[in-house]
Amino acid sequence: MSGRTPRLSRLRRVVPEGRSARQAIAARAGRPAEARGGRARRRGAQPKVVALGGGMGLSASLAALRRITGDLTAVVTVADDGGSSGRLRDELGVLPPGDLRKALAALCGDDDWGQTWARVIQHRFTSQGDLHDHAVGNLLIVALWEQLGDHVQALDLVGKLLGAHGRVLPMSAVPLELQALVKGHDPERPEAVDTVRGQATVALTSGEVQSVHLVPLDPPAVPEAVDAVLDADWVVLGPGSWFSSVIPHLLVPELLDALTETRARRVLSLNLAPQPGETEGFSPQRHLEVLGRHAPKLALDVVLADEAAVPDREVLTEAAKRLGAAVELAPVARRDGTPRHDPELLAAAYDRIFRMHGRIGPWR
Repeated sequence: MSGRTPRLSRLRRVVPEGRSARQAIAARAGRPAEARGGRARRRGAQPKVVALGGGMGLSASLAALRRITGDLTAVVTVADDGGSSGRLRDELGVLPPGDLRKALAALCGDDDWGQTWARVIQHRFTSQGDLHDHAVGNLLIVALWEQLGDHVQALDLVGKLLGAHGRVLPMSAVPLELQALVKGHDPERPEAVDTVRGQATVALTSGEVQSVHLVPLDPPAVPEAVDAVLDADWVVLGPGSWFSSVIPHLLVPELLDALTETRARRVLSLNLAPQPGETEGFSPQRHLEVLGRHAPKLALDVVLADEAAVPDREVLTEAAKRLGAAVELAPVARRDGTPRHDPELLAAAYDRIFRMHGRIGPWR
């Protein structure tokens, strides 16, 4: 590890000492409303939307959101420790680039340029050597990190190259380890609660995840991610792997402060089905209960769920009320029967929520 410390310290973008989300809000108090991301934007402006998550869940949300706004920022978890990302993280001491790459690919346009670049950065090498299973986009992102010494600038440059319809930011400037308390992780001790380390291991556990936390316990948020949340009109959390992609954002103190203090409306998008291992047997309302336990001070405005995935709307409505939210049911799943979101249907659901809930944005 000692050989990697200089690179990590050079790349780290830490929130200035003493800065908090509340102080960042106060610093905006003297700025014009249009500069603060407030409600005084010119007529016809698009909503500022920030989407938080990781993996395929965040990709689905971004593919939908880019269809309805041109002012979109993805804030991505950086706790992945498996596959190509894990190997690059171990060898070079960098942030895991995989979820960041997937977010960038999801923001690529539907034209030839966008789809070509989406395929290129998602392409994985097949060989008998060290390059096997590395994704082109992972290598490109890490190369730019090393060249520029700046996580955010490098990701912005990749987004410009791809013609991405939005911005991608890591939620923290340091690689994070996800740890979970899991009951029955060892099948021979079904009642024992063990600490399980690593996102890849947590995602595949056959036990019951009780809670998750990050190491380090108080990781620094990327300042641009905090600013994006504070300036947003809407913040979208989920869908995605609940314990390993959705909840980790709530475990970064400065990011949680921003989510709590922002004037943005907050929508939580539920998964279409429980995830084998991580949330096996979870009902829609249990997803809300788990999230509430990890961030008891966080209030939501809307919970979005697929109508076919909710066996008891009344129970879900009561669980949502405890978080301050209303429930919106809409058909958002692909029609092929797989538990995947349809970008067009999900876009229509988000668009309706943005127009109909709470403040009607000045972009309408």
